[in-house]
Amino acid sequence: MNPEQVRERESRWAVPAALAAFLAVVLMVVPGLVSQVSGSGEAEVLRSIDAHSGSVPFSSLLQAASFLLLLVPLVYLFGAARARSERVLVPLLALVIAAPLLIGIGTVLYGQARQEGAESFVAGEAKPTLSAKEAKEKCEGEKPLAACEEEKREDDAASNAVSDASLTTPAGVLSVAGGLLFAVSLFYTCLWAMRTGLLSRFWGSLGMALGIAVLIGFVILAVVWFLYLGLLFLGLLPGGKPPAWKAGEAVPWPTPGEKAAAELEPSDDPERL
Repeated sequence: MNPEQVRERESRWAVPAALAAFLAVVLMVVPGLVSQVSGSGEAEVLRSIDAHSGSVPFSSLLQAASFLLLLVPLVYLFGAARARSERVLVPLLALVIAAPLLIGIGTVLYGQARQEGAESFVAGEAKPTLSAKEAKEKCEGEKPLAACEEEKREDDAASNAVSDASLTTPAGVLSVAGGLLFAVSLFYTCLWAMRTGLLSRFWGSLGMALGIAVLIGFVILAVVWFLYLGLLFLGLLPGGKPPAWKAGEAVPWPTPGEKAAAELEPSDDPERL
């Protein structure tokens, strides 16, 4: 496509991509705000899950929906980078699409596994593998000792209940695979978005690190980055969009050396002399 066609296509899809990014951010935050599940230990948490049956599966559905919505802005950004450089590998778009799908499915399955584990634990079917002696060693210095030992063994039984749930293993496999693909695809997309001038070096580098950050639990970073991405698509950031968006072709950022050379060049403007 020529630059005019690129600009027309991106203008047509900018609003849907931005709205999907904003809604994904909302769905990342909402489960934590409305969750009725609480507890200081695994046993208490599972009792709370059982008492509020359906709460965890519902929260997991919202979280899965947030990842599925990320497909839209990520595919939009990937397509914009590809339109500006033939070096962007189209087959890697499959990773961009597959990663949120795998994470979403894994999240839903894990929510079901937690519910299954809670029902098994409350029914007394789960047994601890932590011996009384091991529990006593873990509780050394704690008072009352007997209550601490009982709590440790209950938490161990609760953990076993979740581990033994039928959906825990497939949920873990899908989530890990999806998380790794998410990190790789986001790194690649942001790298080329930065190289073609669609993202600044700061936001491009932050996006490249985002996949790993999400894997280790820094969800707030994803919230900030996708909010920025939505505002970027709509042109609502201070200073507007980077030049590459308006040009419909790659406008690489000048290197520090090129910036310094430009500043040293003599100016023809009398006011700058």
